[in-house]
Amino acid sequence: MKKSFYLLASSFLLTLSFFYSIEGLAQNKRPNILVIMGDDISRNSMGVYGSKYIQTPNFDRIANEGVLFTNAYVCNPKCSPSRACFLTGRYSWQLEEAANHIPVIPPKWKFYPKLLENSGYTIGYTGKGWGPGVYYGEHNPAGWEYNNISLVPPYKGISKQDYAANFDAFLTKRDSEKPFCFWFGTHEAHRKYEKDSYKKENKDLSKVTVQAFFPDNELVRGDLADYGVEVEYHDRQIGLALASLEKRGLLDNTIIIATSDQGMPFPHVKGQIYDEDFHEAFVVRWGDKIIPGRVVTDYINFPDVAPTLLEAAGLKPDKQMTGKSFLDALVSEKSGRIDAKRSYSLIGKERHDNGTTDGDQIAVSYPVRAIRTDKYLYSHNYKPNRWPVGDPEFNYNNCDDSPTKNYLTGLKEGDKDYNYFKLSFGKRPADELFDLEKDPDCVNNIALDPQYASLIKELKTKMEADLKKQKDPRVLGKGDVFDYYPQIREEKIKKLYKDKYYSMFDKFFEKFGKKTVPIPSGFVEKDGEN
Repeated sequence: MKKSFYLLASSFLLTLSFFYSIEGLAQNKRPNILVIMGDDISRNSMGVYGSKYIQTPNFDRIANEGVLFTNAYVCNPKCSPSRACFLTGRYSWQLEEAANHIPVIPPKWKFYPKLLENSGYTIGYTGKGWGPGVYYGEHNPAGWEYNNISLVPPYKGISKQDYAANFDAFLTKRDSEKPFCFWFGTHEAHRKYEKDSYKKENKDLSKVTVQAFFPDNELVRGDLADYGVEVEYHDRQIGLALASLEKRGLLDNTIIIATSDQGMPFPHVKGQIYDEDFHEAFVVRWGDKIIPGRVVTDYINFPDVAPTLLEAAGLKPDKQMTGKSFLDALVSEKSGRIDAKRSYSLIGKERHDNGTTDGDQIAVSYPVRAIRTDKYLYSHNYKPNRWPVGDPEFNYNNCDDSPTKNYLTGLKEGDKDYNYFKLSFGKRPADELFDLEKDPDCVNNIALDPQYASLIKELKTKMEADLKKQKDPRVLGKGDVFDYYPQIREEKIKKLYKDKYYSMFDKFFEKFGKKTVPIPSGFVEKDGEN
């Protein structure tokens, strides 16, 4: 009798426990997660970071109702590697093939959305997830795809995908008893733009801010104003996403991160190791968990995001993750520098877009490693013999086509603006050093000034010590492997390099005696992924 009673009681407690666990999920005790990822949007284009000619009230709202980070950085400013770092929690030089742009991402890497799904989350994405490139598995590393709903965009160049409606479809379809993790990835402000769209928006060119690395003329101002139209469209999508959460009562138990994968698609910015490209806008809102209006100056990096989100969801960071959680900074009552150790960031790049050669070798990288502190940016260019934005014969292919690019590359030596061409497209010395307090646009390289020799030595020593701990092949003398990892767009490579072409998969095997990660059978990359 006693035994039967205890069995009945145990059964009742188990049932009660199960009921409460489900009820807890239904009440979303674990936070929902919404990542809003812009495409090629500079930090200084957002109102809370000082933009005067671009209006971003919805992004600014997240900052004002949450926390604004002034020192958030990508560790490799190009779509594929930047997003890979965000999703894996690893630095790009630790990602093998995925350190490069448009790779086959190794299937051994784990992504935080999948880890959250395994722990009970519902996951999805709309717009642009991880990419461009090839991945293994049933879905994009950012989640299950929700891109079925389209719209008529207001301007050419703006995506037809209705991000907000697709997000709504996800929220409607999801299991409401589970928390969710969603990636809201707009394609804006990626090139191309509808030329002079700013005129239809009645933008005043006199109010446009022109960086020091550009000539100040009507063509450049117009290009920047057209870019601003797309940033404002992106911001409206943020507002629609917030409204979707509000109407369902989900806003305050959702961690909302708004950022971008790199800076604006202009010369001297996108794909380059200068401050505007890798220094990102980054704001977070999380109901009453975050004291509103805080400003944090701690240095955080994209690899730090995945372990932060896992910790917020009650999970331990995966062993593969090398980034460090900054959850303490999110929920702190303090502003300013909370963790004194977070006082600098490491940045780097390998191969981005095709169009760089070195002798008979095609599709090589322009390898750089850099360290960014409160005052200085020091960069070491490992192959200064190479063209940093791609070879001239391939039209400087690591820079998106644009009116500004066409103007600069059309200049000739002796033209009054020719120095602007050299700043963006000319070859660079092995060492670059910029005083960011005096020169935030990174136009005056002071590395050759003897008075900075000891500082360069100090920064380089610190940078390389960290990179050695992280087993960066480039610093360990094995960095040429990045030049041999295949770029997957075979037909485009054949067309680009013509008689210089060779199979990069075969060349890798020939060089290293082993195969690189193959393209999964049956995989077809979608048009427009870039």
